Amino acid sequence: MSYDEQTLEGLTKDAAEIIGRYPVKRSALLPLLHLVQSIDGFVSPDGIAFCAEQVELSSAEVSAVATFYTQYKRRPNGEYAVGVCTNTLCAIMGGDEIYRQVSERLGVGHDETTADGKVTLERLECNAACDYAPVMMINWEFFDDQTPESALKVIDDILAGKDVVPTRGANTVATFKDTSRVLAGFQDGRADEDQGIGAPSLAGLKVAKDQGWKEAGK
Repeated sequence: MSYDEQTLEGLTKDAAEIIGRYPVKRSALLPLLHLVQSIDGFVSPDGIAFCAEQVELSSAEVSAVATFYTQYKRRPNGEYAVGVCTNTLCAIMGGDEIYRQVSERLGVGHDETTADGKVTLERLECNAACDYAPVMMINWEFFDDQTPESALKVIDDILAGKDVVPTRGANTVATFKDTSRVLAGFQDGRADEDQGIGAPSLAGLKVAKDQGWKEAGK
């Protein structure tokens, strides 16, 4: 591994905390992969070797996990991971056109990164937010009810170095590395910034109640 002494010391300390949460070492592999991604910006060969050593697995076994899940990147990712949902509902609501225009503006296609390392673009199958379609995600923060115009405005702000604000969730979008550290299980002190459940998510429940539905046992 080519981590410098200070970086390796910090990684080892954080890894010990993560591993201590689990009764079996290998159970800590997923957050450990996010941890090394928070340092390298992707799951690097050094990161694979580090994780393997920490949980007493082979590099091949760790690589098998890292290549299975799409949130683990195997080459340097942009500071912002921009994912446009083009699954059925988002697509028919405009997701395909949003993706086309964002791709054109950035000059990159699916799973490609801009030359300045600022943005990695992805065509996503689903953001699990159909009630807000079409949806774009940036470092896994939601940008709901998008249009090509609103999506391009967000992209232009990112390229200009401005903070971007999701439609729900945190007050601003953290960097890809900072988000990876949160996914590793280290709090960033921003949990209270969430705005809670939005009206579209509760629309079906409201209709059911208006039609006389009652909770079980009441």
